[in-house]
Amino acid sequence: MTIDLSDYEKGVAAPGDYDAALADIQKRLARIQSAFIVRGGKAIVLFEGWDAAGKGGIIKRMTADWDPRYFHVWPIAAPTPEEKQRHFLWRFWNKLPANRQIAVFDRSWYGRVLVERVEGFATRAEWKRGFDEINAFEQQQHDAGATIVKLFVHVTQEEQDRRLIERIENPWKRWKTGAEDYRNRARRDDYLKAMDAMFRKTDTQVAPWQAIDGNSKKGARIAALTYIADRLEAAVSMKPPSVDPEVLRLAQEVYGDRIGKV
Repeated sequence: MTIDLSDYEKGVAAPGDYDAALADIQKRLARIQSAFIVRGGKAIVLFEGWDAAGKGGIIKRMTADWDPRYFHVWPIAAPTPEEKQRHFLWRFWNKLPANRQIAVFDRSWYGRVLVERVEGFATRAEWKRGFDEINAFEQQQHDAGATIVKLFVHVTQEEQDRRLIERIENPWKRWKTGAEDYRNRARRDDYLKAMDAMFRKTDTQVAPWQAIDGNSKKGARIAALTYIADRLEAAVSMKPPSVDPEVLRLAQEVYGDRIGKV
């Protein structure tokens, strides 16, 4: 599939009452996580997008009502010297989810075909080969039972600039920005070209891409969380589990008639 990011620049606001909509989708996500725990499922939720696009805000709200024992958020930065000595996918293998777990990636292995391509950290042969290597890697995770959800959060240059300025001016947000934000900004056209190739070559049946219009933070959160919930819910039975008969017997011994019909 070809994604035209210019289609995701309207800044559509969250429909209706944002707080109510957020509470509803968080409740739904909490039940979905419970279903993954009970059914022994596993999932990968992956975020790519521009600096200051709102990825962190979406992740924060996605995981707000999740049991912390059964998910992990992985913030992906530049590879370490040790990691650079190995295949680029090596550093991601020990971050993949086990059964009953959801792994959340704030940036990911797509660095090979985005920042490493644009900034020259990978050779042309390496990043071109990376498309097939990523597709094979994701197919392996699917075949091993993982549900894969991939989102790209898009903002216009104007909106990104507004948020970067806010981060500089707000002393409690300055930690969120660094020199790389401005180096990346200067090469926006190169990144758009790389993103176009990424969407065309790595949008697969088992791991499709979904672009999110991030120009309205609240609208983006509801849209992203709804898409994530739809994808995860489709991969697991949402029928509530039956109570363990032995646990029920013990509970009835303790609580008697206080236990309702189960």
